[in-house]
Amino acid sequence: METSDFTLQGEYVELNQLLKLVGVCDSGGAGKMLVASGAVKVDGKKELRKTCKVRAGQTVSVGDLRIKVLPTAAGQMPDSAA
Repeated sequence: METSDFTLQGEYVELNQLLKLVGVCDSGGAGKMLVASGAVKVDGKKELRKTCKVRAGQTVSVGDLRIKVLPTAAGQMPDSAA
């Protein structure tokens, strides 16, 4: 199983946007369709909420890809807080 790390740029990221940002799909809309198909798991449980808030410490799985969601690096400010 391939593992990818994703560092948050705030408190959370919506599931469909996370899938887009890590390159699983080309757009947020495609991410929504993927989630709706039942192919996505969050912390080992099937997730059907397209805009589920994914927070640091959670793991998202799609097929053979596992995405670990990491907190914003210490000392870095999210873009929206600048």
